[in-house]
Amino acid sequence: MKMVFAIISKIDEDITVTALNEAGFFATKLSTIGGFLKKSNTSIIVGTEDDKIPQVMEILRKYAGKRVDEMPYVAPSMVRSSNGVGTPYVTVPTNAGGATVFVLDVASFEKF
Repeated sequence: MKMVFAIISKIDEDITVTALNEAGFFATKLSTIGGFLKKSNTSIIVGTEDDKIPQVMEILRKYAGKRVDEMPYVAPSMVRSSNGVGTPYVTVPTNAGGATVFVLDVASFEKF
């Protein structure tokens, strides 16, 4: 028996927990705050059999892994053009997501 403890971005919590549940895993989520950047995140705990760890890791990688998102950006000098018409915003790539995952041996597991 293993316990997976994953710290993920708060924006990825719903889709990640839903994917875990749909795959038959029970997941507990906790709202947590990182110690270094003091940002809100979500910690997910999953207990499962050893042979199911690759499946849990695949779900975490797919739904909470690092990716590049496009973020809208409007430079202050570009808000209005010379004819008074607003300039559409541009998008800039930004890093998003990412997970820190611990897989621990469980000496005993009981459900009451």
